[in-house]
Amino acid sequence: MPIEKTASRLQMIDALRGLVIIFMMLDHVRETFYLYHQASDPVDIAHTEPALFWSRMLSHLCAPIFVVLTGLSAYLYQQKRQNLQQTREFLLKRGLFLIVLELTLVNFAWTAQFPPQVIYLQVIWAIGLSMVALACLIGLPLRIQLALSLLIIFGHNLLDQITFSQPFVQNIWHVLHQRGWIEFGEDLKVRTSYPVLPWIGVILFGYVLGHLFNQKIAPAKRNQYLIMIGSGSIALFIVLRLLNFYGDQPWLEMNTWQQTLMSFFNLTKYPPSLLFLLWNIGLGILILVAIDRYSKLKIMQPLVVFGSVPMFFYLLHLYVLKILYVICVMWFGHNYGEYFGVSSVAILWILTAIFCVLLYPVVKAFSQYKHSHPEIKILKYF
Repeated sequence: MPIEKTASRLQMIDALRGLVIIFMMLDHVRETFYLYHQASDPVDIAHTEPALFWSRMLSHLCAPIFVVLTGLSAYLYQQKRQNLQQTREFLLKRGLFLIVLELTLVNFAWTAQFPPQVIYLQVIWAIGLSMVALACLIGLPLRIQLALSLLIIFGHNLLDQITFSQPFVQNIWHVLHQRGWIEFGEDLKVRTSYPVLPWIGVILFGYVLGHLFNQKIAPAKRNQYLIMIGSGSIALFIVLRLLNFYGDQPWLEMNTWQQTLMSFFNLTKYPPSLLFLLWNIGLGILILVAIDRYSKLKIMQPLVVFGSVPMFFYLLHLYVLKILYVICVMWFGHNYGEYFGVSSVAILWILTAIFCVLLYPVVKAFSQYKHSHPEIKILKYF
């Protein structure tokens, strides 16, 4: 039975993470230079151009894959060290670190407010809090972990209509499942953009999925299991979506076939619906297998570099986009109402490609520095 090297497994994970990082940057370029053309969630099919809709849907791969890979990487971390307590401590420390980053550097990149008047609890917050939750769950038996992850993923939509009259309890519910606002006096409001309960199910599923990456399982056998899981997830999505009764808002027959197709794939992200997770996690798993099969292609190396330092790339691209937007406003002024923006989705794709090329040397240099200086403990969080 062929044994896969740890470096090979980590590279395929980094490559997938790097790919979705690029999709994420495309969406953030949209939020920076196409903000005058708002894309709500769910997207308004009747008033959203197809190119913008499908670009937005592509970015929906990012959060589910990030969270699944975070759980999977936690398992690999534990497998390497054979120490449950050390893994739990790492998850707690990194989770709390990500939460602090969300509240400080990430939020400032979006709002440019100090002290902040509004704090948005977004994907980094959700990943951080999910890591804290995972730290409490990794000691459970494998079967219970799998059952709990599936119970959350498949069952959380049953909770959609629940609200609470007590403000304190409702605020907790905003954090767990219902997107909303939490007010701290008159000077600070917090938006729970990413309610965390579904993401806890996803990160736990990723941790369980990590068992397929055990060195005792041959790569070919693992990929067979992954194809079965990914294909099964997509097949279940199609069946449930066609039945149109549970897992997301109903899809509608629209004026054109393209609008009908857009309605079919118009899935709720905040919080992520069952169908949103089935489609994006299933597709992400199949992409992971494809990356493994074509890992020797040269295009994979830049993806591995981007995915090897995801937090550094995340902060870097947010601040680069913010600075460039300020420069453009100073140079060109507001050309679309109160915004500066570009004229088409095609230009957003071109800008994203340019930013990838320009940021790659910086990201590569930081990645090399990180991996050549393991004694600098803070670098492992990036």
